[in-house]
Amino acid sequence: MATMTLIQAITDALRTEMRRNSDVVVFGEDVGRNGGVFRATDGLQAEFGEERVFDTPLCESGIIGAAIGMALYGMRPVPEIQFLDFIYPGFDQIVSELAKFRYRSGGEYYAPVTIRTPYGGGIKGGHYHSQSTESLFTHTAGLKVVIPSTPHDAKGLLIQSLRQDDPVLFLEPKALYRKAKGEVPDGDYTVPFGQAAVRREGKDVTLVAWGAMVPVCLEAAKRAEDDGIECEVLDLRTLVPLDEHTFLESVKKTGRLIVVHEAQRTSGFGGELIALAAEHALEYLEAPCLRVTGFDTPFPYTLEDVYMPDADRVLRAILRTHRYVS
Repeated sequence: MATMTLIQAITDALRTEMRRNSDVVVFGEDVGRNGGVFRATDGLQAEFGEERVFDTPLCESGIIGAAIGMALYGMRPVPEIQFLDFIYPGFDQIVSELAKFRYRSGGEYYAPVTIRTPYGGGIKGGHYHSQSTESLFTHTAGLKVVIPSTPHDAKGLLIQSLRQDDPVLFLEPKALYRKAKGEVPDGDYTVPFGQAAVRREGKDVTLVAWGAMVPVCLEAAKRAEDDGIECEVLDLRTLVPLDEHTFLESVKKTGRLIVVHEAQRTSGFGGELIALAAEHALEYLEAPCLRVTGFDTPFPYTLEDVYMPDADRVLRAILRTHRYVS
């Protein structure tokens, strides 16, 4: 078992599945000889050739449209959108076509496309390279939305994505590409969808996060120990399908919920989670549910550290909900 960064685990997942299944093809802007802007596809073209790993024009609608056509003819395309911020020219292809093929054909046609794209802040990329708009896609029936936070999960979830008959949006937290390190099993394994991971057990407050916000919550939970507060940290791993059972069981156990995400507050996925808690665990709640999120502004460049939730902001929310008296 090797120690890898998150981006190395992604490369390893692509290599593992491409060796197993010759129908898997990788393409996008600069993914071939250059290995991608973050080097996630480094070395793949040298091993698998230009027919299976190739560069495309700067045209997201064309990239997604080509992937849909390939999938309908039996291939398993893995298009890379260089940044999630650039996906919008292909948005109509994704939500109006890709997500609908299985339903509109009565299950006769499948569209096994895995769209890989880096998302979120943490690299001083400014407002065109740092957005977190996962809720736009969780709102689209027919898509699966996957967000790893560890190298182990990155490899296992990506291999699982590549074997789906439904389209998957695989969001990669670029802030963790080289920061997150961990042991990754050799060879072939998968991490199932719809199973959240309890990264830390606790009895007082539930912290729910995904992607780069998971280590932020773990740090805040560690600091909350100084105040005698035991936080449970839940890493969703997949937003669609959502592990409602594990989520609700944690909320019922602690009676206090804080959701943490990079995306701006209004209409973020945190609101969906709080609605679920209100619908199914209201009698267990001992304090109002809280959100620690980005702000309702464009993602800033010079104030990135202010915009992104950090352990200080999460800790303040922990103290607020723990001290709440009705």
